[in-house]
Amino acid sequence: MVRVAVLGSTGSIGVSTLKVIERHPERFRVVALAANRSVELLEEQARRHEPDRVVVADDEAFERCRDNGTHWAGGRDELLALAELEEADVIVNALVGFAGLELTLRALGAGKRLALANKESLVTGGDLVLSVLEENGGELLPVDSEHSAILQCIEGCEPEEVQRIVLTASGGPFRGWSPERLRSVSAEDALRHPTWDMGAKISIDSATLANKALEVIEAHVLYATPYERIEAVVHPQSIIHSFVEFVDGSVLAQLGFPTMELPILYALGWPGRVPDGELRTFDPIASSPLTFEAIDRRAFPLFGLGVEAGRTGGTAPTVYNAANEIAVEGFLDGSLTFPGMARVVEGTLEALGARPVTGIDLLLEVDEEARQVARTLAKQTTTAAGTKA
Repeated sequence: MVRVAVLGSTGSIGVSTLKVIERHPERFRVVALAANRSVELLEEQARRHEPDRVVVADDEAFERCRDNGTHWAGGRDELLALAELEEADVIVNALVGFAGLELTLRALGAGKRLALANKESLVTGGDLVLSVLEENGGELLPVDSEHSAILQCIEGCEPEEVQRIVLTASGGPFRGWSPERLRSVSAEDALRHPTWDMGAKISIDSATLANKALEVIEAHVLYATPYERIEAVVHPQSIIHSFVEFVDGSVLAQLGFPTMELPILYALGWPGRVPDGELRTFDPIASSPLTFEAIDRRAFPLFGLGVEAGRTGGTAPTVYNAANEIAVEGFLDGSLTFPGMARVVEGTLEALGARPVTGIDLLLEVDEEARQVARTLAKQTTTAAGTKA
């Protein structure tokens, strides 16, 4: 029996994780759940799975659920403590954004198996994460369709046998749109993803292709692959989740209909494979045709900005990530236009540059500084002419 702590259980990844666990009660048991503010859904999940520990990270939200017993707790410190929970074999980090980094470091520092859906941990603190992983003997399994696909393709291979990694992107809801047409799109338009059902933040990142830039950085960190050997292409059908080309010219790919439950199941059951009759059987006829396109960097500049931040290294990816989070907030609340997000991120990168990473304290400092700069830029561009950026 594998004991699982699901941190971020009320988000899309957390909900999918619990669905997978429910189908395999003989293999997995939930020992802890945590969410930020979604108290009602968390209470429902707790009744269904009967975990030993439940945490509400937001103190005000916790005030609404103090009658749930002594196994409930509130506050960020309690959330971070779950990453080291002795009773848990696997920690699922499904938090959104930079907030997930410290939890990742705690879990790996405790030698846990970490099923990581928080890509920002690797984007902002990649070297720190790998160092803690090596020092403490934990395990890091990506809960991400692209990086799970890469892992499945390269298992059993030596790093020097990998020639190239090719990530695929759906292209989002605005694939093929011109920069001029993108000026008038709304958050509601951007949230209508053509192939995936995701939370608001990642849906906007998918629409701008910022998400794909984050995944390029993530691949660089996870698989120690130089940026010049990592590519990304648009694949609208979202059937092939990544390719790996080897030095002999062979290419392997992992295919499947879009569902996050497959990479979740793979991470929970690794190194074996868990039979699951609920997941959709692949049908090559129904999935045809499979097509590919180049990424339009002019229409989606956040992709290029993110990849360049990764190449720059140091604190640049942290600045990019923080500025992007602020820009997404502005787009969702209607104060920034779709193109305005890239202008805010670019301006923040130019203002702060990059410094060598010396530890988590510096990353926390840079993250906050970047958010302040991005907020200022967003406000300036919004009010400059009395219109949105």
